[in-house]
Amino acid sequence: MRFGIRANLGQVLQQLLQVGLVGMTIGMMRNVVPALAETEFGVPRNSFMLLAAFVVAFGFVKGAMNFVAGRLAERIGRRQVLLIGWLMAWPIPVLVYAAPSWGWIVLATVLLGVNQGLTWSMTQTAKLDLTRADQRGLVIGLNEFAGYLGVAMAAVLTGYAAAWLGPRQGLLWFGAAVIGLATLLAWLAVVETLPWAQAEAGGHAQAAALSGLRPRYPQGVSARPGTAEVFALMSWKDRRMAALCQAGLVEKFVDALVWAFWPVYLHQQGLSLPGIGWIVGIYGFTWGGAQFFTGKLSDRVGRHRLNAAGMWVCGAGVALLPLGSGVAWWGTSAAVAGLGMAMLYPNLSAAVADIAHPSWRASAIGIYRFWRDLGYGLGALGLGAAAALGGRIEAAFWFAAVAMFVSGAVLRHWGEETHPRLNPAA
Repeated sequence: MRFGIRANLGQVLQQLLQVGLVGMTIGMMRNVVPALAETEFGVPRNSFMLLAAFVVAFGFVKGAMNFVAGRLAERIGRRQVLLIGWLMAWPIPVLVYAAPSWGWIVLATVLLGVNQGLTWSMTQTAKLDLTRADQRGLVIGLNEFAGYLGVAMAAVLTGYAAAWLGPRQGLLWFGAAVIGLATLLAWLAVVETLPWAQAEAGGHAQAAALSGLRPRYPQGVSARPGTAEVFALMSWKDRRMAALCQAGLVEKFVDALVWAFWPVYLHQQGLSLPGIGWIVGIYGFTWGGAQFFTGKLSDRVGRHRLNAAGMWVCGAGVALLPLGSGVAWWGTSAAVAGLGMAMLYPNLSAAVADIAHPSWRASAIGIYRFWRDLGYGLGALGLGAAAALGGRIEAAFWFAAVAMFVSGAVLRHWGEETHPRLNPAA
């Protein structure tokens, strides 16, 4: 059994295509739906908490499903979990098309949370199964590059589809095509990667043996820890893991802001749906494209400094957007926020994978992703409350920016370098 990107190139490419389609599935809900919440789905103007409700629902459901996906994948395999995730997505375009009220949109995003928690988790876990320890930053960077490229493409394409076919028809046909293709490919072309993880855990990972890498795994952990043990370890017992989890949670405040409030803010400034799609797309394209480089960079220079700096750069981009006006200003601010995300996003996950033993790595990633995507729900609640208390949508931007600066400081203080070449175990 061979490890590495080159040795498993066909399946790595299949998984990249899968995560691209996963990104397009969530991306179809990130432009048209919030921008037209008032005119198309009956959300009263400036009802910030009601507007945030669908992101809250998504965050709590996706967070829980990330947790479930990690444990389930170690029992029934990665491919089976991936297929279940795609089956859960089938009703989403129909619900959006037929929605008589905002409640149907919330229901659709509950199913979207299940889909994303199962499918995105499995594409990342499967590629980590197939690749070597010294390629983790690169492979997670590639994974998130493909996923957020899909998010950005969908934001732009659905804007044009809504303008040409109408918002409901455009989302129906776009969603049906993406979800149908993804399900077919998962069924016919994706292979099960659990045997690679089992071989690595059993000491048969030839690349790791040859490299001599010594990861700083947490001490005092059972050979096959249970759910409660891994959850406690990730959440508070290991300070490094706790630092990574809190940073993951807070960075999702930004994505919740981009999803729920950027389209509304830009729509209120008079921007068209295709124009909104391009501004949101700049954020996504920068985030997605730069991850190709930042993930690989972390394999050379380490994860820790990139992660902390990324939190601060992203927070600065968020703070900049409402301070000016015009497409050039908004686009530049979106690019800064996207660059910060690219610095931190793949490398938080890579840091978790560095110090999680292969026998419980899927669970560790699932629990990290549980905390991270819980940030959608908690962040959307905080953003909605900040906007409601401040009386202006701009208050949500300040809330997200301050949270990112503080969380980055916590990560810098509590965390440490996790790359086994740069900070090996004694």
